[in-house]
Amino acid sequence: MLNALEVFTTVVVGLMVGVEFSVAFVINRILNALPEDSGQLGRAHGGRMLGALMPFWYIGSLVLVAVWAIAGRHHPGAGLVVTAGALLILSVIMSLLLLVPINNRGKTWTPENRPEDWKEQMNRWDRFHYVRVAVIIAAFALLVAALA
Repeated sequence: MLNALEVFTTVVVGLMVGVEFSVAFVINRILNALPEDSGQLGRAHGGRMLGALMPFWYIGSLVLVAVWAIAGRHHPGAGLVVTAGALLILSVIMSLLLLVPINNRGKTWTPENRPEDWKEQMNRWDRFHYVRVAVIIAAFALLVAALA
């Protein structure tokens, strides 16, 4: 049963990492290259869509890692799982304090109501997101290492 939990948790976290990596290095670059207001409209839509989904994915991943850490506390790799959990907690804190406030503003913007500094705000979100992606990649790598 523990093995199934370990694999399931690693897959769930890995998929989350893949989505966030894709947003950082593929989707946002595509949106930034679109003409006129299309990129901003795409970011607003993505902010609404992923803003509704990702909190459940982040918290769900954290819960799964916590269950793994408790259930496997006497197994090899337990320290790696706990450290991965700490990194996921950091990613949630970063999200709540740094990324969500910008996303909550950006998802309501249209070409008619966006602030003049909207691009700077999106660039700030991107920079914070790059750091968050690095944190969750590290958490994922620790989970993979704990499987061995």
